[in-house]
Amino acid sequence: MSEISNLLSDVLGGHRLTEAEATRLLDTRGREVFQIASAADEMRERHVGDIVTYVKNQNLHVTNICKNLCGFCGFGRSAGDEGAYCNDKAAIQAKVHLALKRGVTEICPLSGVHPEFTIDTYCDLITWVHEVGSHIHLHAFSPDEVSHAASRSNLSSAEVLGRLKAAGLGSLQGTAAEILVDSVRKVICPRKLGTAEWVRIIKEAHTLGISSTATIMYGSYETAKDRAEHLGILRNIQDETHGFTELVPLSYIHTNTPLYKEGIARAGATGREDLLMIAVSRLFLDNFDNIQVPWGKLGLKMSQMTLMAGGNDLAGTMFSDDVTADAGASDADYLDPAVMERMVSDLGRTLQERTTLYELV
Repeated sequence: MSEISNLLSDVLGGHRLTEAEATRLLDTRGREVFQIASAADEMRERHVGDIVTYVKNQNLHVTNICKNLCGFCGFGRSAGDEGAYCNDKAAIQAKVHLALKRGVTEICPLSGVHPEFTIDTYCDLITWVHEVGSHIHLHAFSPDEVSHAASRSNLSSAEVLGRLKAAGLGSLQGTAAEILVDSVRKVICPRKLGTAEWVRIIKEAHTLGISSTATIMYGSYETAKDRAEHLGILRNIQDETHGFTELVPLSYIHTNTPLYKEGIARAGATGREDLLMIAVSRLFLDNFDNIQVPWGKLGLKMSQMTLMAGGNDLAGTMFSDDVTADAGASDADYLDPAVMERMVSDLGRTLQERTTLYELV
């Protein structure tokens, strides 16, 4: 047996991958890529069976004005830039009314980190959503937004999280993680919070009973070793808090981003890397049940393939994703559950609607 075959046999037998071993798997080329995918598919079956889940959700774009203006992003604007906007209460509530007509159970605000926003701004947003749809689960705000609200409001991050929970926050977005390696963050998102602060705020949220997603954005400037280190941080947090609902791997969309235009980042991940990111995440994150397939980033055919490489969740209906579209993706809007059903039944699996917190509907 080859080195990879032996390692996969050990993992399926109960061995917990090290970061060095995960790096080796992420760097794999040739037909052994499919061996890794097959092992991940077996591990997925053991963890969650043959159900593929999705949530009826809608993104809600609040503002594209952002203090960070990260190099990997084509969405953010400065306040005076052409095309900059910040939606008011009426505009936001109109979007919520539309969500209710669509039968949405989760609203997910996508927003720049507006320099002027405070804790009151974020609490007002929660109130505005629940004035229209009191039952809607609000999956909102990143650790970077929590950190910013704390700084602007002279509060601790724990106090901000407490205020958000009291206002009606359902769960926290595990975004702003990108790659949790500070040498990479200094290049791709130098104005965002550092790794240690991201970890601290996520742990605080989990301790307060606020679940969150976990994310990784890959394919820009980082190495396979950086990706493995990032996964190691997530696994350690999950060992301690058990507060992550899922991993959301986000393949870098490069086309309209400054990092790519300036020659700092490459042209995103390859198909091999996308497949391995899902598969190795499934094998490495033995304390995660759910590995999401980001169809808006990968496209539908590649998304279906990653469902055979460890993925078990098709995210949500979304209805719009300006962040991904502005970066250059052409297929990042609405995914009809009927199309999901075709993708999933073709694999001999069962599609099932879920809530944000993975209760089956």
